[in-house]
Amino acid sequence: MPVADDTLRAFMPYPDTPVASAATGPLAGQRLAVKDLFDVAGYPTSMGSPVFLAATGVRTTTAFLVRQLLEAGAQFVGKTICDEFAYSMIGKNAHFGMPVNAAAPDRVPGGSSSGSASAVAGGLADIGLGSDTGGSTRFPGSFCGLFSIRPTHGRLSLEGAAPMAPSFDTAGWFTRDALLFETVADVLLGEDTSPLGDEPELHLANDLFAFADPVAAAALKAAIQRATLRIGDIRGQDLDVPDVGELVTAFRRLQGREAWTSLGPLVERYRPPLGPGVAERFAFARAVTDAEVESAAIVRDEFRARLRRILGSDRVLLLPSAPDIAPLASDGDVELDDFRSRAQRLAVFGSLTGFPQVTIPVAEKDGAPIGLSLLGPAGSDRALVALGRRFHRAAALRLA
Repeated sequence: MPVADDTLRAFMPYPDTPVASAATGPLAGQRLAVKDLFDVAGYPTSMGSPVFLAATGVRTTTAFLVRQLLEAGAQFVGKTICDEFAYSMIGKNAHFGMPVNAAAPDRVPGGSSSGSASAVAGGLADIGLGSDTGGSTRFPGSFCGLFSIRPTHGRLSLEGAAPMAPSFDTAGWFTRDALLFETVADVLLGEDTSPLGDEPELHLANDLFAFADPVAAAALKAAIQRATLRIGDIRGQDLDVPDVGELVTAFRRLQGREAWTSLGPLVERYRPPLGPGVAERFAFARAVTDAEVESAAIVRDEFRARLRRILGSDRVLLLPSAPDIAPLASDGDVELDDFRSRAQRLAVFGSLTGFPQVTIPVAEKDGAPIGLSLLGPAGSDRALVALGRRFHRAAALRLA
């Protein structure tokens, strides 16, 4: 996208290079923005880092998922800014700037898929391709009032995408529209291996709502109450997780070890200036021990098995996508770190298990959006997307 047209500062300022797409298909005419960790032939890939950009050069091939979208008729409009090395959930990049959150311009867009979410929320694109390791589609989706998804881990190919923490990395996408969201799912996901059935059980995860700001939680629960008028009762469900802090620690250690394996050699060799928070996370990642990794892997396996038993084959959990609306763009590092810590307590349920999670825009607080998440069994992605569309319609602020 030409720099002059990028009113949201969502796109990388690369020279425009034509990218061919099919003239017809289910996504014909839909504008596609691509997070700058997916390769597109004729463009560099920065992963939000100037040193990664310099070290890797212009790509000659296009990532598998981007090809799928182009072959379905989507029209490429540019590569979008992401957080540095995709190692943040806020949306501030110390080198390339912060895209505008069109849904709440005084607040952050969320990361690390910040530019893709910004472009879609602001109408510069219809589909935003992003990725999610620890919340990077779920938080921007919630903050920007969008539909977004973290698919079942391993369901979508990451060929041609820069790795961060491979046992957690997933691709995902954003749209403003529920029907388009489902159409992209039809193009990318294939058939479910674990369809939910016609009437899945919906369970409100009571104890997870306690992790959200009370006013935000009340707004989400009001949306859920509206939905019950159309789709029937929603049951309460306490997950009774004894120590969410232990889950977060396990995730951070496993993610850190994998991030250091993937990116540590580049950081060590060139010692680039890293932005606030990113430098500290790499320092943490470098220090993770083998014993800590082994212990964290046990925690992950046990928790994944526990949540698999809770969900069975036809249960869906409803939980806040984020602990609150987006932080203010003017917030300092201390406030943002506090928000990040609170947010990880919610993100870890999808990240640590690898189960699919769909975010839908159903509520607001102080004029800014906050999303509701639907988390289902592994392999139920398409059914979960369809359920999200139905739930969104049922929870609409104005009942028809």
